[in-house]
Amino acid sequence: MTTLSGISSGKRLVSLDFFRGATVAAMILVNNPGSWSHIYGPLKHAAWHGWTPTDLIFPFFLFIVGVSIVLAFTKAKAKGADDSDLLKKTLIRAAKIFVLGLALSAFPYLTFIPDFGLHQNLIDIRIPGVLQRIAICYAVGAFLFLYTKPRTQMLTLGGLLIGYWILMMAIPVPGYGAGAIDTAEGNLAAYIDQLLLSGHMWKENWDPEGLLSTLPAIGTTLIGIWTGRMLMSDKESESSRTIQFFIWGFILIILGYAWSWIFPVNKNIWTSSYTLFTGGQAMCIFGLCYWFIDVKSKQRFTDWGVAYGINAITVFFLSGVIARVFNMIRFSYGGESYTLKGWIYEVVLSSIASPINASLLYAIMWIVLFYLLAAWMKKKNIIIKV
Repeated sequence: MTTLSGISSGKRLVSLDFFRGATVAAMILVNNPGSWSHIYGPLKHAAWHGWTPTDLIFPFFLFIVGVSIVLAFTKAKAKGADDSDLLKKTLIRAAKIFVLGLALSAFPYLTFIPDFGLHQNLIDIRIPGVLQRIAICYAVGAFLFLYTKPRTQMLTLGGLLIGYWILMMAIPVPGYGAGAIDTAEGNLAAYIDQLLLSGHMWKENWDPEGLLSTLPAIGTTLIGIWTGRMLMSDKESESSRTIQFFIWGFILIILGYAWSWIFPVNKNIWTSSYTLFTGGQAMCIFGLCYWFIDVKSKQRFTDWGVAYGINAITVFFLSGVIARVFNMIRFSYGGESYTLKGWIYEVVLSSIASPINASLLYAIMWIVLFYLLAAWMKKKNIIIKV
């Protein structure tokens, strides 16, 4: 059965579910250390320019969003779906994801100590965020896939990346000048966020998921759409598709690296070089998953990733909520006051491991707990579609 006919008939692409699930598991791992003061280097984001494995996680997910758009819409069109209906459903789903992001930012909404009232998270709600950026990239990517030709999509990708580079390097920011990308607050992306989102950002004067930097992030989704179109080409064999993923992936990595000499790889402002560099890596890793899992049917150890992958947004949202609940529950133990998280890390895990390893064990604990939830949902065939 070819990839095209298989997807069109409703077959899930196991490699994509696995890649998505592994990416979400990695998100949970890096977002939930026992202590932010004790983290292994690869599990930290780069301080500013440069990258670590952690900086690959978010672009990988946006890449997967792009591939999923192609697969889902191809299947829907094969069943007779209309483009306008697909776009309507997409916009509704994107709005739901965006609202979920706001809900996660605002949680826990209310405060009871010392007085009952609105929580500061709700009063000064952070408007940008991971889920919000996913929603925007999903909506724009879907529109482009439905209403533009592949050539237009590629031109849009190039235009977004080159245009963003020119804007960031050529337009002066008051007090900093043009091209001040070595500082978090002095670049054009931060300046626009300061003007439009003041008081509602991750930091006082900048946000890693800000407005202008969402443009090249859309480019990451378009790389995923490009990959999805290669995947669904009925003119190619499985071997030919896989080779294309690796060839184009390596080309993007090289282009991104070369561009980084004048526009450094930087996740916080999602530079154009970062888009190409991480998009190329995502294409190569997806190609590897596709070849072994779907082409060679090596699926023996993939269940954990698939379990995470089929309820990715749900698991990510719940992990954020429950992590905050663990920080809200307080009690006394041995004459000391602890949060539930603090007690698990400082009393339980630190008694059996060094601070940095205890911090890692705490994050692994979250991976295991949410795997159990995701595996149960998979077993019961519970798929929550946002």
